[in-house]
Amino acid sequence: MAAVVRNRQLSSPVVTGVQVLAVAACYYAAARLGLLRQYVVDGAVFTPIWPPTGIAVAALLILGLRCWPGISLGALLAVLSITPLRPTVVGNVVGNTAAPICSYLLLRQVGFRNDLSRLRDGAALVFLGALASTLISATVGVGVIVLRGGLPAGDFWTVWPAWWVGDTMGVLIVTPLLLALHGARWPPRMSRWKEALGMILVACVLIPFATHSSLSVLFLVYPLLIWAALRFQLVGSMLCALFASVLATVAATDEVGPFAGLSHTELMFKLQAFNGGMALTALLLSSVITEQLNTRRSVEQACQELAEVLEHLTAGEPRRALPHEGEGEEGEGDGGGRQSPP
Repeated sequence: MAAVVRNRQLSSPVVTGVQVLAVAACYYAAARLGLLRQYVVDGAVFTPIWPPTGIAVAALLILGLRCWPGISLGALLAVLSITPLRPTVVGNVVGNTAAPICSYLLLRQVGFRNDLSRLRDGAALVFLGALASTLISATVGVGVIVLRGGLPAGDFWTVWPAWWVGDTMGVLIVTPLLLALHGARWPPRMSRWKEALGMILVACVLIPFATHSSLSVLFLVYPLLIWAALRFQLVGSMLCALFASVLATVAATDEVGPFAGLSHTELMFKLQAFNGGMALTALLLSSVITEQLNTRRSVEQACQELAEVLEHLTAGEPRRALPHEGEGEEGEGDGGGRQSPP
């Protein structure tokens, strides 16, 4: 018994170390992917979607606070990949670490569930996990650039919204998808594989057309998101939203399709409005549908249990004579003792 306890005590730091390194590697890899499509505004580099923030929040929600060193290590490696080592790098690392931790603490404070099975969970992730917490990383990140002289102080509010929206989109798109994949049943049930295959084919045709066509038909993506949310809940809707966001970001950075001929400000506003609308639609709609399905299953289970209880109760009681059967027996007895009238 002592050996088992000792092995568990030894394995716990090892497991934690592996988790920290895995989080750092995922954070850095996501940062490199995010930097493939970037903008430079007044000397500041930002991305329309910053996936590492979403990965950091999901890692904290799944693994707990013990994985925060992995976030710091991944953020340090990501910052060093685009800028030389200098004292201001510490500020970026602190901001990128503090924002996901704040998101985690706020979500746990309001009783957030990782399965996003309630509308309140989706709303909490939007307002607390994404919009509120990323204020820290955006403010610290842009503030560090101003302090080191890379950005005039008067341009702070020009760059800050772009930085904040990029971090917010990372949480809105990446975090729900990772939480849904973590909580999904593996292997998945293939009862609707034909419908899933059909939806994939439609998405592979419709989304590239909508994001690269000069006809400005981005709205065609929303019926696909609704279909995915209705039939496949969070996993399906968030996969569609992620695919559409990536293709829209590619089109925007290439300035083609509905993003051609726009200024940098107009392009950024149109892209982030589209990505934000998709993320909110997919997340909140799938949360509502999942909540309704869970309520329906609970009611059906309660009705089934009640029927079983009534069946057991009625099976143990003796059969009661019906009123007309008692009257008939009394009439036959009386008729045997009475004579018919003349």
